[in-house]
Amino acid sequence: MDKIVQLQRDYFNSNATKAISFRIEQLRRLEKVIKTNEQLMYDAIYRDFKKSEFDAYTSEISFVLNDIREAIQSLKKWSRRRYVRTNLANFPASSYIIPEPLGVSLVIGAWNYPYQLSLAPVVAAIAAGCTVILKPSELSAETSAVMAQLINTNFDPNYLHVIEGGIPETTALLEQKFDKIFFTGSVPVGKIVYQAAAKQLTPVTLELGGKSPAFVTESCHLKMTAKRLIWAKFFNAGQTCIAPDYVLVDERIEHAFIQACIAEIEESHFSFENDNYVQIINERNFDRLMGLIPSEKVVHGGNSDRHNRFIEPTLLSGISWEDAIMQDEIFGPILPILSYNHLDDAIREVKNRPRPLSCYVFTKTTSMREKILAEISFGGGAVNDALMHISNPHFPFGGVGESGIGAYHGEEGFRAFSHYKSILDKPTWFELGLKYSPRSPKKLKWVKWIMNTFN
Repeated sequence: MDKIVQLQRDYFNSNATKAISFRIEQLRRLEKVIKTNEQLMYDAIYRDFKKSEFDAYTSEISFVLNDIREAIQSLKKWSRRRYVRTNLANFPASSYIIPEPLGVSLVIGAWNYPYQLSLAPVVAAIAAGCTVILKPSELSAETSAVMAQLINTNFDPNYLHVIEGGIPETTALLEQKFDKIFFTGSVPVGKIVYQAAAKQLTPVTLELGGKSPAFVTESCHLKMTAKRLIWAKFFNAGQTCIAPDYVLVDERIEHAFIQACIAEIEESHFSFENDNYVQIINERNFDRLMGLIPSEKVVHGGNSDRHNRFIEPTLLSGISWEDAIMQDEIFGPILPILSYNHLDDAIREVKNRPRPLSCYVFTKTTSMREKILAEISFGGGAVNDALMHISNPHFPFGGVGESGIGAYHGEEGFRAFSHYKSILDKPTWFELGLKYSPRSPKKLKWVKWIMNTFN
Protein backbone atom coordinates (compact mmCIF):
# COMPACT_ATOMS: atom_id res chain seq x y z
CA MET A 1 0.00 0.00 0.00
CA ASP A 2 2.79 2.41 0.93
CA LYS A 3 4.63 1.75 -2.31
CA ILE A 4 1.71 2.15 -4.71
CA VAL A 5 0.47 5.33 -3.03
CA GLN A 6 3.97 6.82 -3.12
CA LEU A 7 4.42 5.86 -6.79
CA GLN A 8 1.11 7.51 -7.63
CA ARG A 9 2.16 10.61 -5.70
CA ASP A 10 5.44 10.74 -7.61
CA TYR A 11 3.55 10.36 -10.88
CA PHE A 12 1.10 13.12 -9.95
CA ASN A 13 3.94 15.41 -8.90
CA SER A 14 5.52 14.93 -12.33
CA ASN A 15 2.53 16.96 -13.69
CA ALA A 16 1.77 14.24 -16.27
CA THR A 17 -1.92 14.11 -15.35
CA LYS A 18 -2.55 17.85 -15.59
CA ALA A 19 -2.58 18.24 -19.37
CA ILE A 20 -6.13 18.27 -20.75
CA SER A 21 -4.99 16.20 -23.72
CA PHE A 22 -3.68 13.50 -21.35
CA ARG A 23 -6.95 13.36 -19.42
CA ILE A 24 -9.00 13.05 -22.60
CA GLU A 25 -6.67 10.32 -23.86
CA GLN A 26 -7.19 8.33 -20.64
CA LEU A 27 -10.96 8.79 -20.79
CA ARG A 28 -11.00 7.52 -24.38
CA ARG A 29 -8.88 4.56 -23.32
CA LEU A 30 -11.32 3.69 -20.54
CA GLU A 31 -14.23 4.01 -22.96
CA LYS A 32 -12.53 1.65 -25.40
CA VAL A 33 -11.71 -0.87 -22.67
CA ILE A 34 -15.36 -0.95 -21.54
CA LYS A 35 -16.81 -1.22 -25.05
CA THR A 36 -14.34 -3.92 -26.08
CA ASN A 37 -15.07 -6.01 -22.99
CA GLU A 38 -18.79 -5.40 -22.49
CA GLN A 39 -19.73 -9.07 -22.71
CA LEU A 40 -17.05 -9.98 -20.19
CA MET A 41 -18.53 -7.41 -17.81
CA TYR A 42 -22.08 -8.68 -18.39
CA ASP A 43 -21.05 -12.27 -17.69
CA ALA A 44 -19.33 -11.29 -14.44
CA ILE A 45 -22.24 -9.33 -13.03
CA TYR A 46 -24.60 -12.16 -13.90
CA ARG A 47 -22.42 -14.55 -11.91
CA ASP A 48 -22.49 -12.16 -8.96
CA PHE A 49 -26.27 -11.88 -8.67
CA LYS A 50 -28.00 -12.81 -11.92
CA LYS A 51 -28.27 -9.27 -13.23
CA SER A 52 -29.43 -9.35 -16.84
CA GLU A 53 -27.57 -7.76 -19.73
CA PHE A 54 -30.49 -5.35 -20.19
CA ASP A 55 -30.38 -4.12 -16.60
CA ALA A 56 -26.58 -4.13 -16.51
CA TYR A 57 -26.42 -1.86 -19.54
CA THR A 58 -29.23 0.51 -18.58
CA SER A 59 -28.24 0.95 -14.93
CA GLU A 60 -24.48 0.46 -15.07
CA ILE A 61 -22.55 0.56 -18.35
CA SER A 62 -24.60 3.33 -19.97
CA PHE A 63 -24.10 5.58 -16.94
CA VAL A 64 -20.33 5.22 -17.11
CA LEU A 65 -20.15 5.69 -20.88
CA ASN A 66 -22.36 8.76 -20.70
CA ASP A 67 -20.15 10.23 -17.96
CA ILE A 68 -17.09 9.60 -20.12
CA ARG A 69 -18.64 11.24 -23.18
CA GLU A 70 -19.77 14.28 -21.24
CA ALA A 71 -16.35 14.67 -19.62
CA ILE A 72 -14.58 14.48 -22.99
CA GLN A 73 -16.95 17.05 -24.50
CA SER A 74 -16.91 19.45 -21.55
CA LEU A 75 -13.45 19.07 -20.03
CA LYS A 76 -11.92 22.13 -21.68
CA LYS A 77 -14.78 24.28 -20.42
CA TRP A 78 -14.71 22.82 -16.90
CA SER A 79 -10.95 23.27 -16.52
CA ARG A 80 -10.45 26.76 -17.92
CA ARG A 81 -9.74 29.65 -15.61
CA ARG A 82 -12.77 31.72 -14.70
CA TYR A 83 -12.41 35.47 -14.40
CA VAL A 84 -14.24 37.33 -11.64
CA ARG A 85 -14.66 41.01 -10.81
CA THR A 86 -11.80 42.80 -9.07
CA ASN A 87 -12.66 45.23 -6.26
CA LEU A 88 -11.36 48.79 -6.24
CA ALA A 89 -8.97 48.12 -3.33
CA ASN A 90 -6.96 45.90 -5.69
CA PHE A 91 -7.10 48.16 -8.74
CA PRO A 92 -5.50 47.69 -11.19
CA ALA A 93 -5.53 43.89 -11.34
CA SER A 94 -7.25 40.88 -12.84
CA SER A 95 -8.84 38.17 -10.71
CA TYR A 96 -9.39 34.60 -11.75
CA ILE A 97 -10.01 31.11 -10.39
CA ILE A 98 -8.04 28.09 -11.60
CA PRO A 99 -9.30 24.51 -11.11
CA GLU A 100 -6.51 22.12 -10.19
CA PRO A 101 -6.58 18.38 -9.40
CA LEU A 102 -6.51 17.47 -5.73
CA GLY A 103 -3.92 14.75 -6.31
CA VAL A 104 -3.84 11.08 -5.33
CA SER A 105 -7.38 9.81 -4.85
CA LEU A 106 -8.97 6.70 -3.39
CA VAL A 107 -12.33 5.49 -4.72
CA ILE A 108 -14.13 2.83 -2.67
CA GLY A 109 -16.98 1.33 -4.69
CA ALA A 110 -20.21 -0.42 -3.70
CA TRP A 111 -21.52 -3.85 -4.64
CA ASN A 112 -25.13 -3.11 -5.57
CA TYR A 113 -24.22 -1.31 -8.82
CA PRO A 114 -20.60 -2.40 -8.95
CA TYR A 115 -19.64 -0.93 -12.32
CA GLN A 116 -21.53 2.34 -12.05
CA LEU A 117 -20.64 3.11 -8.43
CA SER A 118 -16.96 2.23 -8.91
CA LEU A 119 -16.22 3.61 -12.37
CA ALA A 120 -18.32 6.80 -12.42
CA PRO A 121 -16.21 8.37 -9.63
CA VAL A 122 -13.08 7.15 -11.44
CA VAL A 123 -14.23 9.02 -14.55
CA ALA A 124 -14.65 12.18 -12.47
CA ALA A 125 -11.19 11.77 -10.93
CA ILE A 126 -9.55 11.25 -14.34
CA ALA A 127 -11.34 14.30 -15.73
CA ALA A 128 -10.10 16.40 -12.82
CA GLY A 129 -6.51 15.24 -13.38
CA CYS A 130 -6.05 13.01 -10.33
CA THR A 131 -4.38 9.64 -10.04
CA VAL A 132 -6.71 6.92 -8.77
CA ILE A 133 -6.62 3.81 -6.65
CA LEU A 134 -9.92 1.95 -6.99
CA LYS A 135 -11.07 -0.48 -4.30
CA PRO A 136 -14.20 -2.29 -5.55
CA SER A 137 -16.50 -4.11 -3.14
CA GLU A 138 -15.41 -7.64 -2.32
CA LEU A 139 -19.06 -8.74 -2.08
CA SER A 140 -19.47 -8.55 -5.85
CA ALA A 141 -16.33 -10.62 -6.35
CA GLU A 142 -16.76 -11.40 -10.04
CA THR A 143 -17.19 -7.78 -11.12
CA SER A 144 -14.34 -6.75 -8.84
CA ALA A 145 -12.05 -9.26 -10.56
CA VAL A 146 -13.10 -8.08 -14.02
CA MET A 147 -12.47 -4.43 -13.19
CA ALA A 148 -9.05 -5.34 -11.77
CA GLN A 149 -8.21 -7.33 -14.90
CA LEU A 150 -9.32 -4.67 -17.36
CA ILE A 151 -7.85 -1.65 -15.59
CA ASN A 152 -4.62 -3.18 -14.35
CA THR A 153 -3.72 -4.52 -17.80
CA ASN A 154 -4.58 -1.33 -19.68
CA PHE A 155 -3.38 1.50 -17.43
CA ASP A 156 -0.12 2.45 -15.78
CA PRO A 157 -0.49 1.44 -12.10
CA ASN A 158 1.27 4.67 -11.13
CA TYR A 159 -1.77 6.43 -12.60
CA LEU A 160 -4.82 4.16 -12.23
CA HIS A 161 -4.85 0.88 -10.35
CA VAL A 162 -7.37 -1.52 -8.80
CA ILE A 163 -6.68 -3.11 -5.44
CA GLU A 164 -8.99 -6.00 -4.55
CA GLY A 165 -9.74 -7.36 -1.11
CA GLY A 166 -11.94 -7.00 1.93
CA ILE A 167 -11.80 -5.24 5.26
CA PRO A 168 -8.02 -5.74 5.86
CA GLU A 169 -7.12 -4.22 2.49
CA THR A 170 -9.55 -1.34 2.90
CA THR A 171 -8.25 -0.67 6.40
CA ALA A 172 -4.66 -0.62 5.14
CA LEU A 173 -5.60 1.78 2.36
CA LEU A 174 -7.33 4.13 4.78
CA GLU A 175 -4.12 4.35 6.80
CA GLN A 176 -2.43 6.00 3.81
CA LYS A 177 -2.36 9.71 3.08
CA PHE A 178 -4.65 10.54 0.16
CA ASP A 179 -5.60 13.91 -1.27
CA LYS A 180 -9.21 12.80 -1.82
CA ILE A 181 -11.36 9.87 -0.73
CA PHE A 182 -14.61 9.00 -2.47
CA PHE A 183 -16.73 6.37 -0.72
CA THR A 184 -20.05 4.79 -1.69
CA GLY A 185 -21.71 2.48 0.82
CA SER A 186 -23.51 2.22 4.12
CA VAL A 187 -23.75 4.86 6.84
CA PRO A 188 -21.81 2.80 9.46
CA VAL A 189 -18.89 2.18 7.10
CA GLY A 190 -19.09 5.78 5.90
CA LYS A 191 -18.44 6.92 9.46
CA ILE A 192 -15.34 4.71 9.63
CA VAL A 193 -14.05 6.18 6.37
CA TYR A 194 -14.78 9.71 7.57
CA GLN A 195 -12.89 9.14 10.83
CA ALA A 196 -9.88 7.73 8.97
CA ALA A 197 -9.89 10.68 6.56
CA ALA A 198 -10.12 13.16 9.44
CA LYS A 199 -6.83 11.90 10.88
CA GLN A 200 -5.12 12.97 7.65
CA LEU A 201 -7.36 16.02 7.03
CA THR A 202 -8.32 14.40 3.73
CA PRO A 203 -11.42 15.79 1.96
CA VAL A 204 -14.13 13.18 1.37
CA THR A 205 -17.21 12.59 -0.68
CA LEU A 206 -19.56 10.16 1.04
CA GLU A 207 -22.42 8.66 -0.96
CA LEU A 208 -24.44 6.84 1.68
CA GLY A 209 -28.14 6.04 1.96
CA GLY A 210 -30.96 5.97 4.45
CA LYS A 211 -34.67 5.42 4.55
CA SER A 212 -36.08 7.26 1.54
CA PRO A 213 -39.83 7.90 1.84
CA ALA A 214 -42.49 8.00 -0.85
CA PHE A 215 -45.56 10.13 -0.16
CA VAL A 216 -48.77 8.99 -1.86
CA THR A 217 -51.55 11.54 -1.49
CA GLU A 218 -55.25 11.11 -2.11
CA SER A 219 -55.06 13.08 -5.36
CA CYS A 220 -52.39 10.89 -7.00
CA HIS A 221 -52.90 9.05 -10.29
CA LEU A 222 -53.30 5.69 -8.57
CA LYS A 223 -52.44 3.28 -11.40
CA MET A 224 -49.40 5.26 -12.60
CA THR A 225 -48.21 5.76 -9.03
CA ALA A 226 -48.29 2.02 -8.38
CA LYS A 227 -46.61 1.29 -11.71
CA ARG A 228 -43.69 3.64 -11.13
CA LEU A 229 -43.28 2.89 -7.43
CA ILE A 230 -43.29 -0.88 -7.86
CA TRP A 231 -40.73 -0.71 -10.66
CA ALA A 232 -38.48 1.62 -8.63
CA LYS A 233 -38.72 -0.43 -5.44
CA PHE A 234 -38.11 -3.86 -6.93
CA PHE A 235 -35.56 -2.93 -9.58
CA ASN A 236 -32.32 -4.69 -8.60
CA ALA A 237 -34.43 -6.50 -5.97
CA GLY A 238 -34.61 -3.33 -3.92
CA GLN A 239 -30.81 -3.18 -3.54
CA THR A 240 -30.66 0.46 -4.56
CA CYS A 241 -29.57 3.33 -2.31
CA ILE A 242 -32.26 5.64 -3.73
CA ALA A 243 -35.04 3.05 -3.81
CA PRO A 244 -38.25 4.09 -2.05
CA ASP A 245 -37.66 2.51 1.34
CA TYR A 246 -41.24 2.86 2.57
CA VAL A 247 -44.53 4.42 1.51
CA LEU A 248 -46.63 6.94 3.43
CA VAL A 249 -50.11 6.76 1.96
CA ASP A 250 -53.26 8.73 2.77
CA GLU A 251 -55.47 6.32 4.74
CA ARG A 252 -58.44 7.14 2.52
CA ILE A 253 -56.80 5.42 -0.46
CA GLU A 254 -54.63 2.88 1.36
CA HIS A 255 -56.67 -0.17 0.36
CA ALA A 256 -56.95 0.92 -3.28
CA PHE A 257 -53.23 1.69 -3.38
CA ILE A 258 -52.30 -1.74 -2.02
CA GLN A 259 -54.52 -3.46 -4.56
CA ALA A 260 -52.97 -1.40 -7.38
CA CYS A 261 -49.49 -2.39 -6.17
CA ILE A 262 -50.40 -6.07 -6.01
CA ALA A 263 -51.81 -5.90 -9.55
CA GLU A 264 -48.61 -4.23 -10.80
CA ILE A 265 -46.38 -6.84 -9.14
CA GLU A 266 -48.40 -9.67 -10.66
CA GLU A 267 -48.32 -8.03 -14.08
CA SER A 268 -44.55 -7.48 -13.90
CA HIS A 269 -43.73 -11.18 -13.24
CA PHE A 270 -40.50 -10.46 -11.40
CA SER A 271 -38.16 -13.43 -11.81
CA PHE A 272 -34.64 -14.40 -12.84
CA GLU A 273 -36.07 -16.08 -15.94
CA ASN A 274 -37.68 -12.84 -17.09
CA ASP A 275 -34.39 -10.97 -16.71
CA ASN A 276 -36.08 -8.34 -14.50
CA TYR A 277 -34.98 -9.49 -11.05
CA VAL A 278 -31.72 -10.28 -9.27
CA GLN A 279 -30.47 -12.32 -6.35
CA ILE A 280 -29.81 -10.93 -2.90
CA ILE A 281 -26.06 -10.35 -2.90
CA ASN A 282 -25.20 -12.98 -0.27
CA GLU A 283 -26.70 -15.27 2.37
CA ARG A 284 -25.93 -12.87 5.22
CA ASN A 285 -28.05 -10.17 3.62
CA PHE A 286 -30.71 -12.73 2.72
CA ASP A 287 -31.00 -13.78 6.37
CA ARG A 288 -31.05 -10.15 7.53
CA LEU A 289 -33.92 -9.32 5.18
CA MET A 290 -35.96 -12.37 6.06
CA GLY A 291 -35.63 -11.43 9.73
CA LEU A 292 -37.31 -8.09 8.97
CA ILE A 293 -40.52 -9.59 7.58
CA PRO A 294 -43.34 -9.88 10.14
CA SER A 295 -45.42 -12.67 8.60
CA GLU A 296 -48.67 -11.37 10.09
CA LYS A 297 -48.28 -8.07 8.21
CA VAL A 298 -47.53 -9.49 4.76
CA VAL A 299 -50.26 -8.55 2.27
CA HIS A 300 -48.41 -9.86 -0.76
CA GLY A 301 -45.33 -12.01 -1.36
CA GLY A 302 -43.06 -13.13 1.44
CA ASN A 303 -41.92 -16.37 -0.20
CA SER A 304 -38.22 -17.07 -0.46
CA ASP A 305 -35.53 -19.54 -1.54
CA ARG A 306 -32.30 -19.28 0.45
CA HIS A 307 -30.36 -21.57 -1.86
CA ASN A 308 -30.96 -19.20 -4.80
CA ARG A 309 -30.94 -16.08 -2.60
CA PHE A 310 -34.42 -15.21 -3.84
CA ILE A 311 -36.99 -13.14 -1.94
CA GLU A 312 -40.32 -12.53 -3.61
CA PRO A 313 -41.43 -8.88 -3.94
CA THR A 314 -43.14 -8.33 -0.61
CA LEU A 315 -45.67 -5.75 0.56
CA LEU A 316 -46.27 -5.08 4.26
CA SER A 317 -49.28 -3.28 5.70
CA GLY A 318 -50.22 -2.20 9.21
CA ILE A 319 -46.61 -1.15 9.82
CA SER A 320 -45.77 1.28 12.63
CA TRP A 321 -42.72 3.48 13.11
CA GLU A 322 -41.59 1.18 15.95
CA ASP A 323 -41.38 -1.99 13.81
CA ALA A 324 -37.92 -3.43 13.22
CA ILE A 325 -38.16 -2.82 9.49
CA MET A 326 -38.48 0.93 10.10
CA GLN A 327 -35.28 1.26 12.09
CA ASP A 328 -32.68 0.97 9.30
CA GLU A 329 -32.47 1.10 5.53
CA ILE A 330 -34.02 -2.08 4.12
CA PHE A 331 -31.96 -2.51 0.94
CA GLY A 332 -34.07 -5.37 -0.32
CA PRO A 333 -37.41 -6.28 -1.97
CA ILE A 334 -39.65 -5.47 0.98
CA LEU A 335 -41.97 -2.46 0.89
CA PRO A 336 -43.57 -1.32 4.17
CA ILE A 337 -46.75 0.73 3.76
CA LEU A 338 -47.73 3.17 6.50
CA SER A 339 -50.95 5.16 6.40
CA TYR A 340 -51.48 8.71 7.63
CA ASN A 341 -54.55 10.73 8.50
CA HIS A 342 -52.97 14.18 8.31
CA LEU A 343 -50.08 15.02 5.99
CA ASP A 344 -48.49 17.21 8.69
CA ASP A 345 -48.17 14.17 10.95
CA ALA A 346 -46.41 12.15 8.24
CA ILE A 347 -44.04 15.01 7.46
CA ARG A 348 -43.20 15.44 11.13
CA GLU A 349 -42.30 11.75 11.49
CA VAL A 350 -39.95 11.94 8.52
CA LYS A 351 -38.34 15.15 9.80
CA ASN A 352 -37.70 13.54 13.19
CA ARG A 353 -35.43 10.97 11.52
CA PRO A 354 -32.09 11.21 9.69
CA ARG A 355 -32.30 13.08 6.40
CA PRO A 356 -32.90 10.62 3.55
CA LEU A 357 -30.94 10.33 0.33
CA SER A 358 -34.15 10.59 -1.71
CA CYS A 359 -37.79 11.50 -1.35
CA TYR A 360 -40.67 10.90 -3.76
CA VAL A 361 -44.00 12.71 -3.92
CA PHE A 362 -46.99 11.31 -5.79
CA THR A 363 -49.73 13.90 -6.04
CA LYS A 364 -51.70 16.12 -8.38
CA THR A 365 -52.11 18.79 -5.71
CA THR A 366 -49.62 21.62 -6.07
CA SER A 367 -49.88 22.76 -2.45
CA MET A 368 -49.11 19.26 -1.14
CA ARG A 369 -46.16 18.88 -3.49
CA GLU A 370 -44.69 22.23 -2.49
CA LYS A 371 -45.28 21.59 1.21
CA ILE A 372 -43.38 18.30 1.19
CA LEU A 373 -40.54 19.64 -0.96
CA ALA A 374 -40.18 22.73 1.23
CA GLU A 375 -40.31 21.03 4.62
CA ILE A 376 -38.28 17.85 4.14
CA SER A 377 -34.53 17.96 3.54
CA PHE A 378 -33.17 15.19 1.31
CA GLY A 379 -30.50 14.61 -1.30
CA GLY A 380 -32.67 14.51 -4.41
CA GLY A 381 -35.88 13.00 -5.65
CA ALA A 382 -38.85 13.22 -7.95
CA VAL A 383 -42.49 14.19 -8.20
CA ASN A 384 -44.79 11.50 -9.61
CA ASP A 385 -41.82 9.23 -10.29
CA ALA A 386 -39.07 7.43 -8.41
CA LEU A 387 -35.42 6.53 -9.05
CA MET A 388 -35.30 8.24 -12.43
CA HIS A 389 -33.77 11.51 -11.24
CA ILE A 390 -30.42 9.75 -11.18
CA SER A 391 -30.63 9.31 -14.96
CA ASN A 392 -30.52 13.08 -15.56
CA PRO A 393 -26.80 13.84 -16.11
CA HIS A 394 -27.39 17.53 -15.40
CA PHE A 395 -28.30 16.87 -11.76
CA PRO A 396 -25.68 16.75 -9.02
CA PHE A 397 -26.13 13.50 -7.12
CA GLY A 398 -25.47 13.33 -3.40
CA GLY A 399 -26.96 13.20 0.06
CA VAL A 400 -27.38 15.54 2.99
CA GLY A 401 -26.74 14.93 6.68
CA GLU A 402 -26.39 11.20 7.37
CA SER A 403 -27.25 10.33 3.77
CA GLY A 404 -24.01 11.77 2.45
CA ILE A 405 -21.50 14.56 2.00
CA GLY A 406 -20.78 16.12 -1.37
CA ALA A 407 -22.09 15.30 -4.84
CA TYR A 408 -20.94 14.10 -8.23
CA HIS A 409 -21.95 13.37 -11.87
CA GLY A 410 -21.05 15.71 -14.70
CA GLU A 411 -19.30 18.89 -13.66
CA GLU A 412 -20.10 18.19 -10.00
CA GLY A 413 -17.88 15.12 -10.25
CA PHE A 414 -15.08 17.22 -11.71
CA ARG A 415 -15.54 19.67 -8.83
CA ALA A 416 -15.46 16.86 -6.27
CA PHE A 417 -11.88 15.97 -7.27
CA SER A 418 -10.69 19.55 -7.85
CA HIS A 419 -9.46 22.49 -5.82
CA TYR A 420 -10.33 25.97 -7.05
CA LYS A 421 -7.50 28.37 -6.32
CA SER A 422 -8.04 32.11 -6.43
CA ILE A 423 -5.44 34.33 -8.11
CA LEU A 424 -5.06 38.09 -7.88
CA ASP A 425 -2.83 39.13 -10.81
CA LYS A 426 -1.43 42.67 -10.46
CA PRO A 427 0.73 44.72 -12.81
CA THR A 428 3.69 46.73 -11.53
CA TRP A 429 3.13 50.03 -13.32
CA PHE A 430 0.89 51.52 -10.60
CA GLU A 431 0.44 51.20 -6.85
CA LEU A 432 -2.06 52.99 -4.64
CA GLY A 433 -0.26 54.02 -1.46
CA LEU A 434 -3.12 53.88 1.01
CA LYS A 435 -2.08 50.59 2.65
CA TYR A 436 1.47 51.71 3.34
CA SER A 437 2.92 53.72 6.22
CA PRO A 438 2.66 56.35 7.41
CA ARG A 439 -0.97 55.98 8.55
CA SER A 440 -3.16 59.06 8.83
CA PRO A 441 -6.81 59.97 9.50
CA LYS A 442 -7.11 61.11 5.89
CA LYS A 443 -5.90 57.73 4.61
CA LEU A 444 -8.34 55.92 6.92
CA LYS A 445 -11.17 58.05 5.56
CA TRP A 446 -10.23 57.08 2.00
CA VAL A 447 -9.90 53.40 2.97
CA LYS A 448 -13.37 53.39 4.58
CA TRP A 449 -14.87 55.07 1.54
CA ILE A 450 -13.30 52.60 -0.89
CA MET A 451 -14.06 49.50 1.19
CA ASN A 452 -17.66 50.49 1.87
CA THR A 453 -18.51 51.79 -1.58
CA PHE A 454 -16.79 49.62 -4.17
CA ASN A 455 -16.61 46.07 -2.84
